[in-house]
Amino acid sequence: MKIAVIKETFPGETRVALIPANVSKLTKAGLSIAVEAGAGENAGFDDPLYTEAGAVIGSRAEVLKDADVVLTHHGRGDELDLLLPQLTEGQTLVAMMDPLAGPQVAEKLAQAKINGIALELVPRITRAQSMDVLSSNATIAGYKAALLGATHSHQMFPMMMTAAGTLKPARVFIMGVGVAGLQACATAKRLGGVVEAYDIRPAAREQILSVGARPVELNIEAENTETKGGYAKEQSDDFIARQQAAMADVLAQQDVVITTAAIPGRKAPVLITEAQLMKMKPGAVIIDLAAETGGNCELTVAGEAVVHHGVTIVGPQNFAASVPNHASQMFGTNLTNLLMLMNQEGQLSWDFEDEIIRDTTVSHNGEVVSVRLRELLGMDPLTPPAPAEEQPTAESTDNKEAS
Repeated sequence: MKIAVIKETFPGETRVALIPANVSKLTKAGLSIAVEAGAGENAGFDDPLYTEAGAVIGSRAEVLKDADVVLTHHGRGDELDLLLPQLTEGQTLVAMMDPLAGPQVAEKLAQAKINGIALELVPRITRAQSMDVLSSNATIAGYKAALLGATHSHQMFPMMMTAAGTLKPARVFIMGVGVAGLQACATAKRLGGVVEAYDIRPAAREQILSVGARPVELNIEAENTETKGGYAKEQSDDFIARQQAAMADVLAQQDVVITTAAIPGRKAPVLITEAQLMKMKPGAVIIDLAAETGGNCELTVAGEAVVHHGVTIVGPQNFAASVPNHASQMFGTNLTNLLMLMNQEGQLSWDFEDEIIRDTTVSHNGEVVSVRLRELLGMDPLTPPAPAEEQPTAESTDNKEAS
């Protein structure tokens, strides 16, 4: 099996799909790795490091020639349209594709007879944790969100006893404690802030306490707060309205607020309205990690820092690319584990009895094979359909990083 690692062309992207350590592991397993020249430079991995690990360095055309598998971070939108003409029928593209928001990506791949694996669809099961790129990206986003909040804040996070008097610690509030939220809690706590957090899931209380934060309880009831995977479930408009009303007083006390609520394939829920914003402290900061999908704050602008009513609202994009070395290490390890799962004596195995392979594959042999994406595209089920117990449910595919 020949694997091609191409250089990212997405604006501002600094990561690489595999790092030299990943190359070494895969070559020891008998796979052949070709890396486009300069692919890892922005992440701190130059070409000689890949050569030492056993990879072959070449141009884009050279590494794609005869490749069985092509690895990249971005496999959607304009990036996919530019890449598809360079691929050959029968090749497999492994990338982030955001298929729930844009299921047409599966159609494009199928029409080009390119096998597609969408990394966002890795199931939330124990066996697949080491392949979960969403959790890897969320870990970095949570860490960077706390640092960005400290950078934009008008005050320092820790309490300090100085000759000029005592400096009170900053109050930091995290809304949603999935992977990103918990990392934001832990990082803000390490920086010395007084950290509080809120999540609709009952199980989140212990998780919040485990990272040194204080759980905030709003005394409003919600039904079906968790998916089968233990992640937050989308709530009704009525619940969100009651949540916003109860949250106003909590927000008014905070110096830095970090929001993390995102729903794959849908617009992010609005957690902070302009009316709530007007009650916040002048100089307060909101770091909105859902900016790319509409934002948790009503006034968020993706990719910008704006000020409304004295509050700075930051809407970061592609946060993981701001820490390219470790982000590439995590992403590359996720990919390596997936490739090792699918490697059968040097050939790519399409064992659709395996839940991980079945759920992540969006196109195969010229067909859209994902049950969920066929539904979104209005396609009839494939014949014969998969057994009922093997078909992914809405709960298992929704809200992978809803908190």
